[in-house]
Amino acid sequence: GVPQDSNKALELWHRAAKLGYAKSHSNIGTIYYHGNGVEEDGKKAKYHWGLAAMGGDVTARHDLGVVEWKAGNMNRAIKHLMISAGFGHDESLKKIQDGFSCGFVTKDDFEKALCAHNESEDEMQSDQRDEARNILGNRY
Repeated sequence: GVPQDSNKALELWHRAAKLGYAKSHSNIGTIYYHGNGVEEDGKKAKYHWGLAAMGGDVTARHDLGVVEWKAGNMNRAIKHLMISAGFGHDESLKKIQDGFSCGFVTKDDFEKALCAHNESEDEMQSDQRDEARNILGNRY
């Protein structure tokens, strides 16, 4: 395969982020969070995930929720996870369910997240998506 160059990837993601591509900020955040080719830096990770989340990246919003959860900032975590669950992010809904089981999430918030998640899934249903799923199977 092609050799991976983390520095080049980071450079290109920064360029794409400057052009307004929110997913680039999400990728940059992940690189800093895990220290892939750079020194681990939680502050930079949160900064870039925050920009990505503001740009509409649902996974970045979820990642912010998880980081806040791990830091014990449950109110902030739940807010992030509620938003991403409302956009159909399955892992966020699972995390909210876990929080409900542990007493960190109220029944009302869990129900709101579940309803928003289900509504999001319903909105994404279409005959074209069903047809594509039938043709492609579970590959995508």
